[in-house]
Amino acid sequence: MLYINGEPDDTGTPVTILALLQSRNLRPERVAVECNGVIIRRAAFSDTLVNDGDRIEIVHFVGGG
Repeated sequence: MLYINGEPDDTGTPVTILALLQSRNLRPERVAVECNGVIIRRAAFSDTLVNDGDRIEIVHFVGGG
């Protein structure tokens, strides 16, 4: 089980960060991702695996004025 933004999530693991974002219909260029306290570079989303027990934080960029 993963924890995404503090909530348990039963997404199967291992899975790449990119696949996780795609499964949630999130555009990689519009989010920042932290895995177990480490910020993951966008270029590494497709190579970085998340595993059972990992804690993921996803922050959305929003525009406004």
